[in-house]
Amino acid sequence: MQKYSLRARLSAPLLSLLLAGGLGAGAAGCQDAAQADTQPDPSEGAPGEVRSDKQRVANPQVSESARQALVAGNTDFALDLYREIAGEDKNLFYSPFSISEALAMTYAGARGETAAQMAETLHLNTQQDQVHPAFNWLDAHLMNLGETPFNEGSEPFELAVANSIWGQTGYHFEEAFLDTLALNYGAGLHTLDFNGAHEASRQTINGWVEDQTNDRIKDLIPAGVITKDTRLVLTNAIFFKASWLHAFEKNDTAAGEFTRVDNSTLQVDLMEQTNFLKYAQMEGYQAVELPYDGGDVSMLILLPEDLAAFEQNLDAATLSATVDALSVQNTTVTLPKFEFKLDLPLGETLQDMGMTEAFSDDADLSGMTGTRELMVSDVVHQAFVAVDEEGTEAAAATAVVVGPGSEPPEPVEFRADKPFIFMIRANQTGSLLFVGRVLEPNAAQ
Repeated sequence: MQKYSLRARLSAPLLSLLLAGGLGAGAAGCQDAAQADTQPDPSEGAPGEVRSDKQRVANPQVSESARQALVAGNTDFALDLYREIAGEDKNLFYSPFSISEALAMTYAGARGETAAQMAETLHLNTQQDQVHPAFNWLDAHLMNLGETPFNEGSEPFELAVANSIWGQTGYHFEEAFLDTLALNYGAGLHTLDFNGAHEASRQTINGWVEDQTNDRIKDLIPAGVITKDTRLVLTNAIFFKASWLHAFEKNDTAAGEFTRVDNSTLQVDLMEQTNFLKYAQMEGYQAVELPYDGGDVSMLILLPEDLAAFEQNLDAATLSATVDALSVQNTTVTLPKFEFKLDLPLGETLQDMGMTEAFSDDADLSGMTGTRELMVSDVVHQAFVAVDEEGTEAAAATAVVVGPGSEPPEPVEFRADKPFIFMIRANQTGSLLFVGRVLEPNAAQ
């Protein structure tokens, strides 16, 4: 029996500091409709849609244990993945949340050993039927963050998640699978004619991703990847932008040296500010937390003395101990401006992490179609990050008021002029939205 390919495509742009004019998210979910397959013009790659007539659950009832298990599992997966790819000699940036959610949609159709391997690799530590409502809960929680900025005149940050699945027109997909997508991910299944118009289909999907990411992610699926044998493509887009709660003043940015791993140096633009921030001096590394306006999401920066040794032992326990040790201190932070885009092929990496069967002829994705014809052929993640001093005018005026006659303590110094690791976290749940590493910032402008 011929195996057809399922391609998972994940997209996670991050614009963490606002640029003039701002960028909108534009990631509204599809409208619910009765299950139908309407293909306007397959030869042009125009999508139809097959979906459940069920509406997304607006207030999913998920136990506290299931919520904690999802967040803890995603953290374990995020750092497993980091250690797996840390040996690559380049900047890193990815969204473990985005990757997990897209693969969770695949997991909805997985059965037997295929499902067991996916659950173990992704650290999905609850029953399969509880995983999807938990993701729905986390989506809803994240969408409500940052609605009230602290700084007067500041725009609330934007965080938008969009999921979509693209299937071969005329192909049968199980009703229960479509129901799971609709109820928990707000997603229908768009139909395209991969068999007769694979290039037009590729352009349609790439156009959808561009729309969801404000044109930050272009050409997610390269030419030649989608073929006549493709039967299913998964896409997940997550878009985030935010002002710093305490903005860096542009007048304080100056050219300086950044020391690479090999001890060579690069001239970069170094931002600097002194403020009362959460800081910790740990054994072998420093940590500082830079909050975004609204206080719901922060960037945690880890600055190790020995990057390679630290990376080998970076796990959830290390992260938890670091967060617990943070305390508000007068801190001088020096941080380079940086911006980069990363294409991260994940197929081989996921197999190395234990998810082998889904990529083989033994794959059991029968929950999707009722047969074992599908297998995963590839998973690709593309991400964009930009960090500079930009924030709102009011943010620069934020300060801690000290009582009469007292002097602020001498600031501790956090100088990130060498390789560092950063994470974007939802503070209340601890969810890791993004994880990155800077080995080489952009050269000074």
